[in-house]
Amino acid sequence: MSQPLTSTSPVPQLPQSVSGVVPAYAQIADFGPPRSEIGVGCMMPWNGRLYILNYSSHRRHTGTGTGLRVIHEDFVMHRHPAAVDGTYANRYVHAPSSQLIIGPHVVDTQHHVRTVEGLIDIRVCGTSTHLTDPENLVYVLGMEGELFELNVHTLALKQIFQLTKELDTPGEHSCHFKDCYTHAGRLVVVENNYDEEDFLGRGRKGRLAEYDGTKWTIIERTAFIGLGGLGHFGSTIFANGWDRASAILKVYTAADKTWRSYRLPKASHCWDHKWQTEWPRIRSVEHERLLLDHHGMFYELSPWAYGNRIFGLRPISTHLWVHGDFCTWKGMLVIGADNASADGGGNVLCAEPQSAVWMGRTEDLWKLGKPTGWGGPWWEEPVQKGQASDPYLMTGFDKKCLHLHSDGSSAACFRVEIDFQGDGHWMPYTTITTGDGGYVYHAFPEGFSAHWVRVVALSETRATAQFHYT
Repeated sequence: MSQPLTSTSPVPQLPQSVSGVVPAYAQIADFGPPRSEIGVGCMMPWNGRLYILNYSSHRRHTGTGTGLRVIHEDFVMHRHPAAVDGTYANRYVHAPSSQLIIGPHVVDTQHHVRTVEGLIDIRVCGTSTHLTDPENLVYVLGMEGELFELNVHTLALKQIFQLTKELDTPGEHSCHFKDCYTHAGRLVVVENNYDEEDFLGRGRKGRLAEYDGTKWTIIERTAFIGLGGLGHFGSTIFANGWDRASAILKVYTAADKTWRSYRLPKASHCWDHKWQTEWPRIRSVEHERLLLDHHGMFYELSPWAYGNRIFGLRPISTHLWVHGDFCTWKGMLVIGADNASADGGGNVLCAEPQSAVWMGRTEDLWKLGKPTGWGGPWWEEPVQKGQASDPYLMTGFDKKCLHLHSDGSSAACFRVEIDFQGDGHWMPYTTITTGDGGYVYHAFPEGFSAHWVRVVALSETRATAQFHYT
C-alpha cells in the first residue's frame, strides 16, 4: 500500500504584517550622508520570486543603500549582490528571450542577473517593445529624456533620441519623463512636468507623445504620468495625466486610430506637482483587467473599448499613499510605497528614509477611503458657442454638485448632458444660465448618476465647470 506524501520541512511563512504592511520587507536606505529618498520604483514576480527595485531621488550622488532586493520562495528578502544605487522604475518581460528587465538589470529564468553598465547612472523609467526588431531589441527611457535601444542578448546600448529636443521639453533636472509603452505600431512616452507656471496657465511643459518609427507627434501638452494596456487584448492604450482642471485619462483605440480624452476627479491636490506625483500606475493585477491608480484614487478599468468607447471604468477608493508600483504575486496584491523621505535635507523631521511593502487582496482596496473628489472639464477656458466639453466621470460617487462660472457682462447659458450607458450617446439633462456675477451652481438629486457627464456652451464665453463629489 502506498504511503501518503509527507514532508518534514517547515512550511514557509510570510513574516508578520500590520494591516497588510510587512515590516520585514521595509525598504530602508543607508543613514548617510547623504540621506536618500528610498521609494519602491518597480516590482515584478519572476519564476517564483518577487524582485523589488527601489530608488534614490536623483542618480547615485543623492544617497546610498538602494538597489535590487529579492523575496525568495521561503519569503526571506535579500539585497541582491548585483544591486547598484540609482533611480529606477521600469519593469518589462522580454518574452522572445524569456528575460526580465528591471532597472539596469537583465534576469534570466535561472535568476542569473546581468547589469547594463551604461544604464546605471540613467534614471530609467520605462522599457517597452521595439517597433522593428522585437526579437532582439527593446526601448529604454530615461527620466531626462534619453531614449535607448538595448540588445537583450549582448547588452549593447545605443542612444537614439534625446527627447528634450524632439518634444521641446525643459532640459535635465527640470524635465520628468516617466513611462513608455508600445502598441499598434507606435511607441508612446509620457512626461509629467507640472508646477505653478502650469497652474497659472503660463506654460504647458508636460507631454504625451508617440513615435511611429519615422517621426514624433505630440498628442497632448500637459502632465502625463503613466501608460498601460494589454496589447492585442482590447487593443487600447491608456495614459493618465492631469492639468489644473482635473485628472485626465487619454485613450487610444486601434480600431479607428484615435486618441480620446476623458476627465476624472482629483481625490487630492497633493499630487499636483511632478515630484509629488511620482509613479501612479496602470497595471494588470487580476485576470485580464486593469487597475488604475491616479491622483489619490484607485479605479477598475477594462482594456476593451466597444464602439471605440471605454466601458467599465469605476472608482474604487481614495488613499494617501504614494504608490511606486503594484503587482500580483502568489495570489496577493502587492503594493510598493514611497513613504518617509529626507527630501535632500529639506525634511529635517525625517531621520531614516524608508518605504513599505503592503500585501493583501485586491478586494481590500474597497476598504480604503470612500470615492470622493473634485474637478471638471473647464477652468477659465475660452469656449465657443456649441462647444461640448470632454466627458467627465460621474458613476460611483454619491452627492454631486456642479459649479458654473462665466466671464462677461451678460449671462451665459449652458446645457448639461449625460451618457448614462457609457457608449457615447448623449442625452440632455438640463439647461443652466449663470446669474449675477456669472456664477450658478446645481445640486443633482440624491441618487442621480450616469456614467459620464459633459457641459455644452450655448454662447461664447470664458467658462469654468467644476464638479464636486462628496
